[in-house]
Formats: sequence, structure tokens, C-alpha cells
Amino acid sequence: MTTVFLLITAVLTALIAGLFYAYSCSVVLGLGKLSDMEYLKSMQSINREILNPVFFMSFMGTAILLPVTTFLFRGEQPAFLFLLLASAAYLIGVFGVTVAGNVPLNDMLDKFDINSSTADAISQMRGNFENRWNLLNNIRTVFSVISIVLVICACIWNKYFPE
Repeated sequence: MTTVFLLITAVLTALIAGLFYAYSCSVVLGLGKLSDMEYLKSMQSINREILNPVFFMSFMGTAILLPVTTFLFRGEQPAFLFLLLASAAYLIGVFGVTVAGNVPLNDMLDKFDINSSTADAISQMRGNFENRWNLLNNIRTVFSVISIVLVICACIWNKYFPE
């Protein structure tokens, strides 16, 4: 049973790492080429559409299953340690950064009325949003990749060096 939890945890962690990686190396680069108005409208649309069950299953599922799987592997060294570090990296560097950083920026952008704003206000909003959001996303990317690497280490250790 613990192996099933480990496998599901690995898949969900990999899905989230892939999502943030794809944003970092393609989505934000493409959006960065848009005009201020196009950029803000695109980010508003993306931020609204990502709030769906598939995203929440992987994002929240990872936040729940990493600690649960870590608990299930207590006493199995070093798999437990790999999972504990993966949980800490995810909960602080991915979940925490998202909740404390990206979500407030997304909420600020969501409340911004692009259509009735001046060009200067639109430019200022982009300036207040884009670089900070991209930096936070890059942090999430790094920590989600660290998390999946550590989960993979736990998987390998569990398969080749079981207790």
C-alpha cells in the first residue's frame, strides 16, 4: 500500500513540477512579448482558468499526499528523509510561495479593470505584476523540481533497497 501512495505522490509532484517548468520556459516568455493590455488580459484569463478541479487535484493533492506518504515511510531510512525533504520543499517553496506570493498578485490583477483604465495605469499594473509574478513562479519551479527529484530518490531507494 505504501508503494501505491509513493507512486501517486510521485505522479502528482511531477505534474506540478511540469506545470511550473512549462510556465517558466515558455508561457511567461510568450506572454512577455504581448502589449501591456494583451498581457494583462491574458494573465487574467489564465489565472481564472487554472482554478479548476484538475489543477487543484495535482496542486492540493501533492500538498496532502507528500506529508501522508512521508508519514507512511517513517522508520524506512533514507526514503523517509527524502520524502521529508520533498515535503518541506513543496510546502514551503511551492505551496507557501503560491499562497503568500502568486495568489495575492493574481487577486490584485483580477480586480483590475483593464477596459476602463488608462494606458499609464495598465503599464503601471503590468510593472507591479509581471516581474514579481515571474520571479515567484521561478522559485516555485525550482522547489517543485527539487521535490520531484527527492521523491524519485525515495522511489529508487524503496525499489532497490527495501527495508
